[in-house]
Amino acid sequence: MESMRRTVFLLLACVAVMAARAARVDTVWVRSAAMDKDVKMVVIVPEKALGRNARPCPVVYLLHGFGGNARTWVGIKPSLPEIADRKGIIVACPDGKNSWYWDSPKNPSYRYETFISQEMVAYIDAHYKTVADRKGRAITGLSMGGHGALWNAFRHTDVFGAAGSTSGGVDIRPFPQNWQMSRQLGEMASNKDVWDRHTVINQLDSLKNGDLALIIDCGESDFFLEVNKALHQRLLGKGIDHDFITRPGAHNGAYWSNSIDYQLLFFEKFFAAGGLDGADR
Repeated sequence: MESMRRTVFLLLACVAVMAARAARVDTVWVRSAAMDKDVKMVVIVPEKALGRNARPCPVVYLLHGFGGNARTWVGIKPSLPEIADRKGIIVACPDGKNSWYWDSPKNPSYRYETFISQEMVAYIDAHYKTVADRKGRAITGLSMGGHGALWNAFRHTDVFGAAGSTSGGVDIRPFPQNWQMSRQLGEMASNKDVWDRHTVINQLDSLKNGDLALIIDCGESDFFLEVNKALHQRLLGKGIDHDFITRPGAHNGAYWSNSIDYQLLFFEKFFAAGGLDGADR
């Protein structure tokens, strides 16, 4: 009996130690002046960035897909708090509605590019112990969020040092009737120029090799595979270094739960190297 008591005590002690060192998961509301509303975010804060001896940590921003919300990534990858704690990385997940993360030319209440690349980053840097520099920021996402991550990173290389996309809708034009995009851009048939200007694959003109550390992946059975291959070829044509990965899988949570492990490793190596040359510009 005494041996059993000691065993139970040790188990409880181990659980207490693990809990004390676990990452904290916050749910916060971030004010967007651009949209005149509050935006929900889930923020995972590693033990390293907490308490009196907190040290600055890099941040990975994770964007959800169409129909998702601020808790999508935690649902897909329940081990994210443990991963963030182990790697010493803050993970921030905003609710982007079904915005595609643009500043909509039609809907002034959908200015999500401004929110993502300005207001959200400013809030996280002000409220958490971050590496408040592009060399300490990465952004990625799934599906619509993959488009949103690259859209914002390509257009704001002064804010983000690394970016990724998993199963991203990186060229929206083959899908003019899908995912409510016409609510933000107008119907493609009568707004072709707008659609051309609001697709990721057409944002490469101002991008130079070395501006971003890039990782792009897509499943071999994904309906976005061909547009991802096209983006890969466009990047190669411009001489822009990037990791491009295809692996077995479809457009689903099982694929994203696996792929995010590789993307977080990519970003961890980027952070450990101190960011790209010129990161302090």
